[in-house]
Amino acid sequence: MADDAASVNLRWKLVDDQSGGESTLFPDDLFMERHVGMGEYRGMEFLHVNAKRVINEVPKSSRMAFRYTINPYRGCSHACSYCMSGDTPILMADGRTKPLADVAVGDRIYGTVRDGAYRRYVTTEVLDHWSTLKPAYRTVLEDGTKLITSGDHRFLSNRGWKHVTGAEQGPGQRPFLTVNNKLMGTGRFSPAPAHDAEYRRGYLCGMIRGDGLLRSYCYDRPGRGPSPVHRFRLALVDLEALQRSKEFLSSYSVDTDEYVFVQAAGAHRMMRAIRTSSRGNFEAISEIVAWPRSPSAGWRKGFLAGIFDAEGSYSEGVLRIVNTDIEIVSWVMHSMEAFGFDVALETRPDNGGTSSVRIRGGLRERLRFFHTVDTAITRKRTIDGTAIKSDARLGVVSIEPLGVELPMYDITTGTGDFIANGVVSHNCFARPTHEYLGLGIGADFDSKIVVKVNAVERARAEVRSPKWAGDHIAMGTNTDPYQKAEGKYHLTRGIVEALGQAANPFSILTKSTLVLRDLDVLTAAAARTSVRLNFSIGTLDRDVWRLTEPGTPPPDKRVDAVRRLNEAGIPCGVLIAPVLPGLSDGPEQLSAVVDACVAAGAVSISAISLHLRPGVREHYLGWLRDARPDLVRLYEQRFTGRGGPRAYQPKAVQEELSTQVRRLVRAAEGRYDGPRAVRVVEDGEDDMRDRLAAQGIGSSGPAAEPPPPAEQLSML
Repeated sequence: MADDAASVNLRWKLVDDQSGGESTLFPDDLFMERHVGMGEYRGMEFLHVNAKRVINEVPKSSRMAFRYTINPYRGCSHACSYCMSGDTPILMADGRTKPLADVAVGDRIYGTVRDGAYRRYVTTEVLDHWSTLKPAYRTVLEDGTKLITSGDHRFLSNRGWKHVTGAEQGPGQRPFLTVNNKLMGTGRFSPAPAHDAEYRRGYLCGMIRGDGLLRSYCYDRPGRGPSPVHRFRLALVDLEALQRSKEFLSSYSVDTDEYVFVQAAGAHRMMRAIRTSSRGNFEAISEIVAWPRSPSAGWRKGFLAGIFDAEGSYSEGVLRIVNTDIEIVSWVMHSMEAFGFDVALETRPDNGGTSSVRIRGGLRERLRFFHTVDTAITRKRTIDGTAIKSDARLGVVSIEPLGVELPMYDITTGTGDFIANGVVSHNCFARPTHEYLGLGIGADFDSKIVVKVNAVERARAEVRSPKWAGDHIAMGTNTDPYQKAEGKYHLTRGIVEALGQAANPFSILTKSTLVLRDLDVLTAAAARTSVRLNFSIGTLDRDVWRLTEPGTPPPDKRVDAVRRLNEAGIPCGVLIAPVLPGLSDGPEQLSAVVDACVAAGAVSISAISLHLRPGVREHYLGWLRDARPDLVRLYEQRFTGRGGPRAYQPKAVQEELSTQVRRLVRAAEGRYDGPRAVRVVEDGEDDMRDRLAAQGIGSSGPAAEPPPPAEQLSML
């Protein structure tokens, strides 16, 4: 349904991302009509435009193995321009951090607002969250921070908001970072500690010594003699610290009872407590809180967290831990110094000999303390209203392209920004295309999809033009042609029909089973020209799929799509990509994929072993350390050579994989009736173009070796 008030004449001068830059894709005076999505498309808005052309020539500098592509849609509900790597730590409202990929709609995080002469930290809500694939850039700061983002991403610098990349003139003109800029923020965040046995013991030691009651005494009972009494009690206003203490004690088989210690009255909050009077529990707790002879880093982190929750405070920019016990104060000082904190010891003889250990260094050091030790009490970690002032070394040292596309994530927040690894980062509020269309900078970027409504007509006209040589056209190279909007507009279906009628060869790369809807037009096209489809199926192991490719169609559904396409006479190949050491390279796992794909009639099978180029390596291994730490040593061995880190596994491993897959294919062929002419495409470092050509994604002229396929990066 069209919105009458929304029909506007606008000017769009943006050159399409895939064009060679010879001319714009849209007329100077562009007519755009807005249509509001209904039913399953509720919440989306479709912007109808007429394109001057739809067959886009890939820039000659591109490493793609094809020259021409068609993208009927610009953007989608899960696309963005301002994106960051998924493992970038985001500052949450509770003072902790969470990887950007794990942030969810409704989460409370920190953003900023301008208040007078300063920009200040405030809490805000995450309104949306999504991911996409983008060419990756690495920005390195003076303090060693490495930020992996798209080139469109914006950071707050000492000279305002700036994109990671840009140009001083021409279509790409925009403010961009240089090595003369300094980013605004606190500097990179410290990783949170593991709550292992040493940490738990340290936390309980600090908490119970600081705020608990642990006593054992005897009293005389008439006629019975001395009776021993054992008492443990921990009473707190803050339930977060109380629950953590209760859980940590339980991990040592010490069970406690919880009860109301003091009822709320007036301005005083209710206080709850845990207790036990068991002799066994008393002795166990006494052992837990004993001072260690050789404290580990984990114990020190836990101790500092516990003693801060018990006796610490953070107010008006001052973080301190106060106690009268000189032994406790000494342990606090030594533990702080062990992690490089600059602390001041202040003693007040007039206040019962109270000593205060205070951290110096501003917000940067206070946040480092919270993240290093992971205190439990949220209210003591708030930085609301603090001005963005820091002496952190955030000067830009270098900005470099990584040469690969990586999964990128972005969020929408109420303030329009968020704190990413210690620097102020802009939301994906307005993509360049939307800015050129004159749209607002609210939620337009992900809900307003530009639809080239004349794409089918333009495709028909362009392939019939005397200037068109009938080159191969690759679809699915930028955005999936079978994204959600396709269910409404059927543009890809029309384009397939037009290419088929013109006998123009084409290929489609997709993970969406929506392609099955168009079996009739694909079949008709295949009767007149070369048509190839490809699915990426890395594993049939459901556990591995959930771990490495969450959000993608289940692999068995993709296998079924391969079968149905081939049964319909549409050649469809399979990329077993990537094969992950220790995760999906087991003989039974590979056999299951090969067997299923051969049974489905796959015309080609390419097993691509995992390779980790610079930038990808760091992120993948970081993910692996969290997801499967038991495999880290194997990966370090596979991806380290005599000269240090290497991108590819040893040649022998690649050859063994190819041999194994070839053997599995031949064995699988023999288990089925009828011929199985499955081409096995060899793995290797230098044959990527041949592999793509075997999959039907080729060009009519020479092309440089393309980068690793996006399928390899889907688990990062």
